[in-house]
Amino acid sequence: MIRFAGALVAVMIPAALWADTLTPQQVTDHVWAIEGPAEQRNPENLGNNATFGLIETPEGAVLVDPGGTWEGAKALDELVKTLTAQPVVYVIDTGGQDHRWMGNGYWQAQGAQVIASADAVADHKDRESLQLTALRALVGDGLDGTEPSYADITFDDAYTLTLGGTQIEIHHPGAAHTPGDSFVWLPETRTVFTGDMVYVGRILGVMAFSDSASWLDGFAAIEALDPVHVVPGHGPATDLATAQRDTRDYLQNLRTTMRGYIDDGGDIIGSVQIDQSDFAYLDQFEALAGRNAQAVFEQMEWE
Repeated sequence: MIRFAGALVAVMIPAALWADTLTPQQVTDHVWAIEGPAEQRNPENLGNNATFGLIETPEGAVLVDPGGTWEGAKALDELVKTLTAQPVVYVIDTGGQDHRWMGNGYWQAQGAQVIASADAVADHKDRESLQLTALRALVGDGLDGTEPSYADITFDDAYTLTLGGTQIEIHHPGAAHTPGDSFVWLPETRTVFTGDMVYVGRILGVMAFSDSASWLDGFAAIEALDPVHVVPGHGPATDLATAQRDTRDYLQNLRTTMRGYIDDGGDIIGSVQIDQSDFAYLDQFEALAGRNAQAVFEQMEWE
């Protein structure tokens, strides 16, 4: 089954590596979201616990994010081949998490070129050892064949790719979930692939390497485009209002509440108790809300 703009369409696809872990969703003509499961990395999902994107043109296809391992990228490739006859000729890494780049080597072996911000590549090099160690523990033998492989094309703030008459803009407004986060903009269809700058349906993660203030600035850059279609880094394709509710509003509430808590003399131990209950509807809220609070406390303590 393929989901088109939120509805299920009866298109039968043979069972394959991706069958139980990846859900394609047609966003517009020649554009798809590919949603992985909202769960931890494991041997079944092969590190593909995120949302990816596919753009088809007459001169080849562009994949937004490569998958979390060599085998995860291979599973994505099997699915991509059911959606388009065009080969993937470019892959865009939208950030620094493993599912945003660890599959690069597979696609480069198929002849694709990888594009990423220079800040993302620096982050890949900084954290590759930790990521590989964690992936081995989480996906086991599913990591076999995976080796760090970096982008062929890098940019500082923005890069425009024109392929088969389709203009594809890549923007790196600054650090967000990871230091090198970028979003991909298709002006013709007003579609944005946000990478980890937007989470839908599940709580986002603020990590030690995240920048919650700059993240909101990056979200504002997405808002300024007034997109019709938003493909998040986690969750199904959606609209801007939903992205604002689940990502922007959550971050704004967390930072505003934390500012008051710090100004009142609060410490990091008690920071986990700040009120985030308006967002308890988000998946993984209980697991991540307290950790997010402590991370934002540490970021804001000296602001």
